[in-house]
Formats: sequence, structure tokens, C-alpha cells
Amino acid sequence: MSGAPDSLAILVLGGGGREHALCWRLAQSPRCRRLLCAPGNAGIAEEAECVALAITDPAAVVEFVTEYAIDLVVIGPEAPLVAGVADALRAAGVAVVGPSQAAAELEASKGFTKDLCAEHEIPTARFRRFAGAADAHHYVAVHPLPVVVKADGLAGGKGVTVATTNEEGLAALAEIQGPVVVEQCLVGPEASLFILTDGETVRVLPSAQDHKRLRDGDEGPNTGGMGAVSPSPRLTPALQKQALERIVLPTLAAMKARGTPFQGFLYAGLMLTAEGPMLIEYNVRLGDPEAQVLMMRLESDLVELLWAAATGTLASVEPRFSSDAAVTVVMAAKGYPWNPVVGTVIDGLAAAEALGVKVFHAGTRRTEAGRLVAAGGRVLNVTASGHDISEARALAYAAMRKINWHGGHFRRDIGKSA
Repeated sequence: MSGAPDSLAILVLGGGGREHALCWRLAQSPRCRRLLCAPGNAGIAEEAECVALAITDPAAVVEFVTEYAIDLVVIGPEAPLVAGVADALRAAGVAVVGPSQAAAELEASKGFTKDLCAEHEIPTARFRRFAGAADAHHYVAVHPLPVVVKADGLAGGKGVTVATTNEEGLAALAEIQGPVVVEQCLVGPEASLFILTDGETVRVLPSAQDHKRLRDGDEGPNTGGMGAVSPSPRLTPALQKQALERIVLPTLAAMKARGTPFQGFLYAGLMLTAEGPMLIEYNVRLGDPEAQVLMMRLESDLVELLWAAATGTLASVEPRFSSDAAVTVVMAAKGYPWNPVVGTVIDGLAAAEALGVKVFHAGTRRTEAGRLVAAGGRVLNVTASGHDISEARALAYAAMRKINWHGGHFRRDIGKSA
């Protein structure tokens, strides 16, 4: 046992599908006395008390946590981590799941991570860093194709362009403000590896596979994710062991040696190349929509697990996950990822969930009249489990057909290649 208290008041920061999945699992724990979420959404409101709070303001979060006697804070998205919210909470003596501002540089700056990989011989694509788009212009104009152009900082999963022509590369540069990273284009299937650490002990979570492109057949622009499956059929146990030993563990050791040890969830986006797994990028929190399939498969008490991660006692807890597979399909608003149409009415969720799926809300709100409407780009995550991916995806898509939302669209091939 982790020694987690029997009764905890918990605050989750964030308002997307990942946070709905976390709140859904946290609310099921007998250790959860009170659950709050800031800002939350219409679906999260069914699991937790949704509250207004400036979640990237460290002082405001500490003041709120003190006023409401919060025992544990779970930080969902990256922005509060990069803003130093976890540091402020730890300084105030509050248990928190999430890395320090310094450790969050692994996601906040692609250049930082690429330099770290180069210094410690962590497998990743060859790269060049530039102070701005203008500095990278000539390099991209003449570079052998394809080439990957990335905004150095946070971009919500959308600041990456795989350019197959020099014109595409230059167009991508024109959209970027600030530093730029230009990379060799790696070839191979992608997979996601997740770990949870308290700074010493590392627990490896099940693999997952995101579907980044907007349209079927992996066509269209990159998005924050249009669906996910778990486990990833491509990340075999042997490849996972290789990725852990050559990429993740050396990264954690390097961060500790810098005096910025990592605590919380770490996501490694991998390309499974002919030379072995190579790092595409790190996220310093659970992926979205991968969190949805992982929470669907989780069998352990999430409160106990996260309390252990926050208090340095993770060695005493071994998370358990179902052997079943899980699939989540994202329903996004028309116009996503650039100009999503909000305010459109959604019906049929009860009929969908009656089939045995869970519909996580990613961007929804209730009108004064009580109608459910779209309030973001990615709006719903229809998540199903089954004995294998084929069974899970069949159930997910059967549930999708019960949802009545003319303002949305989704991919029809999530998990099909698996």
C-alpha cells in the first residue's frame, strides 16, 4: 500500500478529454472525498465540481488550494506546468502530480530536448535549431525532402509540418513565431510510450498509438489527435524495452543530473525506424486522446497511484491494467484544427453510452436552456473496450452512430490498421 489517506480532496487542472478521463477514474475511488476540476466542461461536471480558476497563475492556484483545503492536485495540460504551478504548490507543501517548470522544458522547448538528446546520445532525428523563421528560410529552401518543420515552443500538438516540397516547408515557417527546429524526416510507424515516476521509481504504463492526421488514411494536417488505440500493436515488448532503456531512462537520468528531476507523467512519442525506436518528442503529461484509452484499461485505484507519485512512495504501488484493448474516436467540430465552429447542438450521448462505451467530453458546455453544445475544436471522445482492438473499434463506431451532431466530423479508420 502507498499509505494514501482514506479521504482526500482532489483538484484536477484542465478542461479537456484527458481531464474528463482522469476525473472519471478518480471519482470511482473510495479515497476521493471531494473532487473539483478547473475549469472542467459539461461532461466533467457529471463527475466533479467545476470551478473558475486561472490555472496558469501559480499564486491563484495556491490560494484556491489553501482556501478549499485541497490534499492532492493533478495537473492535466502542459501550460500550467510550463508556468511553474507545480513548483508553487510544492513550495506550499501541497502534494502534486506534475513536473517542475524546469523539468517541463522537455515539452516547452523542442530545442532543449534535441540538445539533451545530442548530449546524451539519445536516439532522435538529426536537427538544426534556428532563432526564428527568417534564419531558417534558406536552410528549408534547399534542404533535401521531406523535411520536418517544428515550432520550438508549445503548439497544442499542431506546430509540426512534414513538408514534401520546399514550398510547404517555407509556408510552415511563415506560420511560426519564435524559434524553429528543422529535423530529418524519420520513416516508420509511430507509437506512444508512457511512464509515471515519483522522481525515483518508474512505472511503465501500457502502450498506445495516436492518430494525428485530420482525415482518413493519415491525410490532412496534424491535429492534437483524432483517436487512439491501446495497446499499440506496433510497440512490441522488445521494442518497448529498447525505447525505455535507450531513450526514456537516459532522459530521466540526465534531468536528475541537471538538478531538475522529473516527477509525473512522461510521454515519449516514438518513431519505430529500421534502426530501432527514435524519439520524436516528449510531452510532460498524459497524452490526449491516449489518456482516454489508458484510463479505460486501468484497474488500479487511481487516487492511490497518483498520491504515491506525488509523495515519493511509488515503489509501493504497481498499477494494474486490463488485458482488454481500448479505442477512442475523437469527434471534432467542423473547421478543426484551424477554425472550429462552436455552439452547435449535440444529442444522443445517452443512447451511445447505453451500448457500453464511455463518451468523454473534450470541448462542451451547457446552455442556459440545458442543451449540450460544442465549445472547442475536439469535442467528444467515444471510448470503448473489447477483447481486441477490432472488437473495441466496432463498439466505438456503433456508438458514434447514436450521436446526433451535424456540426461534427470524425475519422472512420481509427484502429483499422491495427
